[in-house]
Amino acid sequence: MQVETFLERSAEKSPEKTALVCGSRRLAYIEIERQSNRLAHALIRQGVRRGDRVAVQLENSPEAVVALFAILKAGAIFLVIHPSTKAEKLAYILNDCRACALITDSARIAGLEQQLSGLSHLKSIVLADAEWDRIVGDSVSPDTPPEKQCIDIDLAALIYTSGSTGRPKGVMLTHLNIVSAATSITTYLENTPDDVILNVLPLSFDYGLYQVLMAFQIGGTLVLERSFTYPRAVLETMIREKVTGLPLVPTMAAILLQMDLSTYRFPALRYITNTAAALPVHQIAQLRKIFPHVKIYSMYGLTECKRVSYLPPDQIDIRPKSVGKAIPNEEVYIVDERGQRVGPGTVGELVIRGSNVMKGYWGLPEETEKVLKPGPMPGERVLYSGDLFQMDEEGYLYFVGRKDDIIKTKGEKVSPREVEEVLYGLEGIAEAVVIGVPDPVLGEAVKAVVTLRDGSAISEQEILRHCSRHLEDFMIPKFVEFRAALPKSANGKISRRELASSAGEQR
Repeated sequence: MQVETFLERSAEKSPEKTALVCGSRRLAYIEIERQSNRLAHALIRQGVRRGDRVAVQLENSPEAVVALFAILKAGAIFLVIHPSTKAEKLAYILNDCRACALITDSARIAGLEQQLSGLSHLKSIVLADAEWDRIVGDSVSPDTPPEKQCIDIDLAALIYTSGSTGRPKGVMLTHLNIVSAATSITTYLENTPDDVILNVLPLSFDYGLYQVLMAFQIGGTLVLERSFTYPRAVLETMIREKVTGLPLVPTMAAILLQMDLSTYRFPALRYITNTAAALPVHQIAQLRKIFPHVKIYSMYGLTECKRVSYLPPDQIDIRPKSVGKAIPNEEVYIVDERGQRVGPGTVGELVIRGSNVMKGYWGLPEETEKVLKPGPMPGERVLYSGDLFQMDEEGYLYFVGRKDDIIKTKGEKVSPREVEEVLYGLEGIAEAVVIGVPDPVLGEAVKAVVTLRDGSAISEQEILRHCSRHLEDFMIPKFVEFRAALPKSANGKISRRELASSAGEQR
């Protein structure tokens, strides 16, 4: 199966059903199907061929959704670039994957003008704000899709993610990768056509992208917001549209938990999901109080395979620190530094095998070899996550930390996650990150960077006393820094790397 089949089957089954709500705009499945077919034919006329890369840089919008499916229908590979990406980085990505076309808008192309001469592979630009009505309303273009060219092992998408060198890496995903991941996730979420899924996350973030793909796979309705900048407006939209599924990242949860939600009612809400980073235990407990009737899915994933594990909602109170077990149709295990499997309770690197695992990094064979290694079955490659975990006797996973995030102090290893959990247990702390900073005596010193809830006046000494009651001596932060806000990535994830970099400069 190819990914564009998600739209085609839903449009055939429920053509007049509302597929997409975005602000005041409401589009039925048949409208999105026809528009994407016309755009696909237009791309082909402009020279897009099977296997070509076509980039999309737009705000969350109906045009962005139509573009994704149109690119796939044309037999090409899509990549979504965050709308705030600056011209220099955009040009790097377009050159890296040798994109032949770009779908964007007038404001963004104006910022790219100085880079255009260096984009030798870029042959076509579609401006959604200036040309859209002409292209998708073109009566000359057929409403039917172009003839299918791809099979499920062909590439469908490149998702650019941060690299260790500072340059983004293109994660190569086939149609099979995406269909496998989406099918597995919608299975354990028990999605049905009655679901109304809210997405405020950028489509350049795989968590946001998959909300679109999964909603169209099940024939549900997607409520697409541009951001979570105005949370009260988003909450009102949730109520008005009777949203049943709410995808969160921890920073969104932190914002919600600082709001007075006593006047809001969400009778239609069926489930909440979380990824990007594990939800702190105290946030889980607070969400359970606010949404007692809602299933909460704590999950863990990587762009390189989309999703790794999920914690069944009936386990959330029993094992709140766990990110669950492997998703359906996937196997996970933990290995030591020699690549040998380890037993329950032993910390090691998590390994993932399944049809959701990427094909590699675009144009980076050496980087690919570092993470895709021989597996237990002849000829296969499995994904080494770079994350440290341990597993309990019943197979539930517990995140320890990134291999390169572990702090080595006084000859001991400190998991930032463990210290952060303790910090979150102190009333008044809104967000907390723990990093290692260079220290001439300790090697690395533990540093906590925190933001406080409105009205809170916690002191550094109070934080240190709290840590001393709950942590071993070598794990207690040597430094505490208070900030009004923590640096975030475009996906809403706290940027630990940026904090560590600034801390090193300050030291």
